[in-house]
Amino acid sequence: MKQKNRWLIALSAVAIHLSIGSAYAYSVFQNPLAAQLGWEQTQVSLAFTIAIFFLGISAAFFGPFVEKKGPRTAALCAAVLFSAGLIGSGIAVQIESLALFLFSYGAIGGMGLGLGYISPVSTLVKWFPDRRGLATGMAVFGFGAGALIASPIAAQLIDTAGISATFFILGATFFVLMVSGALYIARPPQGWKPKSMLEKEEKQKAPVKEDLAQLTAKEAVKTKRFWMLWVMMFINISVGIMLISVASPMAQEKVGMTAIAAASLVGIMGLFNGGGRIVWASASDYIGRARVYTIFFTVQLAAFLMLPTVTNAILFQVLVLIVISIYGGGFASLPAFIGDLFGTKQLGAIHGLLLTSWSMAGVVGPMVVSYVREVTNSYNLTFYIFAGFLLVAFITSLAMAKNIKEVKEEKRVKRVQTKMA
Repeated sequence: MKQKNRWLIALSAVAIHLSIGSAYAYSVFQNPLAAQLGWEQTQVSLAFTIAIFFLGISAAFFGPFVEKKGPRTAALCAAVLFSAGLIGSGIAVQIESLALFLFSYGAIGGMGLGLGYISPVSTLVKWFPDRRGLATGMAVFGFGAGALIASPIAAQLIDTAGISATFFILGATFFVLMVSGALYIARPPQGWKPKSMLEKEEKQKAPVKEDLAQLTAKEAVKTKRFWMLWVMMFINISVGIMLISVASPMAQEKVGMTAIAAASLVGIMGLFNGGGRIVWASASDYIGRARVYTIFFTVQLAAFLMLPTVTNAILFQVLVLIVISIYGGGFASLPAFIGDLFGTKQLGAIHGLLLTSWSMAGVVGPMVVSYVREVTNSYNLTFYIFAGFLLVAFITSLAMAKNIKEVKEEKRVKRVQTKMA
């Protein structure tokens, strides 16, 4: 059987993530839906909240399914669910049923999001043992960049074909794209390594990097490392989603940007969200995953302590874009970090469980900022509240580094004792 090309496997993963990443373009539908059907803005945005909630929950629920059935079957199921969610949304718009819309876009589409998100990632980590961060960064870049491509296309389609037709066209297009990616994806042979890696090991030019452990999902959740990583992800995502949810009004109110300039900032945020996924995840291959997360929280803490006093529009945008690049980088570095900490035995299942942090953060981030803005008539207190969260994340990242060091030392001592015995 001919060996598959790992770069084409990566391209297949990008095709799947690019499709489901279109969910981030949802704001394009908000005003047209409210105007055409008379639904409240809160009712329309509830569909997106439900979708993100189901993303995290289904990622955790479907994790063992991905491990058992393999990435191809899982990605094909994701294609069916995600496309069915979009087509169901189109029908809901035609018959003006809010309940069907929330069920289709939120629950069915959200399950497709969760399954589609995790199905290619664990496979990529196995194909790129030498460049885990880069590999997962490429796939998850697709998720971040999906909105950039889908937003203008969806907006144009809504104007020319109408809302329900737009959902039908997108549903059919993404189905074809996701199925194309799913059909090429496959796991590498057991213990497979690229030629360059084998040559390096033979010449002993580079020390062989060993995973900290090879654990099942059930074993992983019993470790401190799992919960420390969950807390770090929850805070990193809460901070990013909070900014994404209010970027335009915040930019206008805080530093006096025009509505058009604020809309441009939202578009550029999509670029930094996607770009940060490749840049930070690739950097983690060289400086280490634990160190990258400590850098994340140091930089974000400094930014959030500066933001309340910032009145300059350029400085405001620079700080926001740095934070958004880290938001993307946190997602992209996660699968590689899971591989380092728990091995690749059940990486998909562990990744799914950790993505429950996304479900929680997707609710907490936007709710905190909306509530504080309503009560205080300002965004400033929000920055200080999230700075407190970031301090907790920073301390957790240091505790994680300490825990990793301790486990490595335990392994070294055991190895020495075994040799002496």
